[in-house]
Amino acid sequence: MGLSTHVLDTMHGTPAAGMTVTLYATEGSTALQLKQFVLNQDGRNPAGLLLDSTELKRGTYRLVFDVAAYFKAQSVALPEPNFLGQVSLDFGVAAPEQHYHVPLLVSPWSYSTYRGS
Repeated sequence: MGLSTHVLDTMHGTPAAGMTVTLYATEGSTALQLKQFVLNQDGRNPAGLLLDSTELKRGTYRLVFDVAAYFKAQSVALPEPNFLGQVSLDFGVAAPEQHYHVPLLVSPWSYSTYRGS
């Protein structure tokens, strides 16, 4: 199955094309960067899965979404400092044989996530 993400810009009602996302494997306070990518026109990783079924392991992970840079690139007038700079989502994978989809719904002032399918 594997790991995937999808980001929707709820301010504009569009996918968050151009947002930079970084994936880490975590263990306690240690984080190892696994990959960094820029979302495509559909708000997804252009390469497809972030980790495929052979790469996804039981453990903890972190996705970091560069929200402020994305909205600045969209010419949204943001206060300094920004309310949201980077959104960091820490999550666990208990059953790596299942699919883990971690979507983000985001505006400059709020975000929501869930385990999708």
